[in-house]
Amino acid sequence: MVEQRNAGKKAPRKAPGKVPEKANGKATGKARGRTRRAVLFGGLGIFTAAAIAGHEDLQRAWWLLPGVGKPRKEGAVDHAGVGWTAASPVNWRLADRPDDYRVDRIVIHVTQGSFASSVDAFKNPWHQASAHYIVAQDGRVEQMVRELDVAFHAGNRSMNERSVGIEHEGYVDRPQDFTDAMYAASARLAADICRRYGIRVDRTHILGHSEVPGADHTDPGRHWDWDRYLGLVRAELAAAPR
Repeated sequence: MVEQRNAGKKAPRKAPGKVPEKANGKATGKARGRTRRAVLFGGLGIFTAAAIAGHEDLQRAWWLLPGVGKPRKEGAVDHAGVGWTAASPVNWRLADRPDDYRVDRIVIHVTQGSFASSVDAFKNPWHQASAHYIVAQDGRVEQMVRELDVAFHAGNRSMNERSVGIEHEGYVDRPQDFTDAMYAASARLAADICRRYGIRVDRTHILGHSEVPGADHTDPGRHWDWDRYLGLVRAELAAAPR
């Protein structure tokens, strides 16, 4: 799942019944519409709260420093046909990708929980993590962070800044959770991301959370069929109109 999860896999920080990665309910639109001055004071507030909470939170607060925000429309999505639920603005960072950070990686995650609990976790400001997308077992896809922004999903600042994070509903030790509908929907999404950013379809540029430098997570686990998945992504790219 995402960055701040419990050992072994992903369990939301303080969101009972969840195991995924992401943010603050329906307040995203407001967060995105903030002025630079408001964003600055918001960043200062983060440090103040972190200082009160303790040294570890203070160390992590630099992840939340506000970035440059492109004009954005509330509820806009980056991939056709997906739903939109805003992650808590504490669980991602404003950016201007790919103009400020090159996007050249896709990181594959597994939620270690249900689709609904994963959405709730990313809306929870205490969860401290998010991903750009969550793919359900029935093929539904929910976007929770815009691709131009940095989601906290990989546990590695550099990887977060250069990648798009895709969560998949299920558990790493249950191969039956990785359904045909999930693989197909995720492959269409990944192919679209690769097309738009010029990302190569290989195991260097599309990787699992467990392969991120410094990662302490195991997803997507040994039951994730990488050959099948990359084959589907390549097929989607080949079939798409130029």
